[in-house]
Amino acid sequence: MDGLPDPGQIWNDFITNPVVQLAGTLIVIYVVLLWLGVAYWAFRDMQARTENPILPYFAAALIVFFTPLLFVFAWFLYVVIRPRESLAEVYERSLAEESLLAEVEKNQLCPTCRDRVAADWLVCPNCRTRLHRVCSSCHRLIEPRWAICAFCGTEQPAATTNRPSVSAAAPSEATAERTERAPEGKPLRGATNP
Repeated sequence: MDGLPDPGQIWNDFITNPVVQLAGTLIVIYVVLLWLGVAYWAFRDMQARTENPILPYFAAALIVFFTPLLFVFAWFLYVVIRPRESLAEVYERSLAEESLLAEVEKNQLCPTCRDRVAADWLVCPNCRTRLHRVCSSCHRLIEPRWAICAFCGTEQPAATTNRPSVSAAAPSEATAERTERAPEGKPLRGATNP
């Protein structure tokens, strides 16, 4: 067995080879830089996920204290316990919720039954509450409580009831209301004298 080289001598020659030593040094430098890079990434990631000024330092320290050999476990632990959403995602979600809420609030509700009503409806179809009136001059929709039309400036008769009747007696009630509100005791045009 004199022809076989000594295994210890082969290993010693391999380790002392300058190319292997350079490769080993580069691997160690790479692992250290990766370790510090992951610590910096955890620091920046935690800054984006919380407003607490101490937690980013704590996240970076968690990875640094796990040494270059075990930092993968610290990184995995950080990924598990970090906040699920970043501050930008939380802000974006709150904007979306506010937008949806504004859209819902834009849809009008009946003041009596709280059903959704359209902006151009005169009466709520559910409870018959008067939602708008028609101006006698410009024929645009106005609010029932308005004493004057905001579009043409015409004085409006005051509304006495909020629930119009759908029965056959409704036209006579409307004419009676107009005669009561006529200036100087004169009935309005189209009104009948009692």
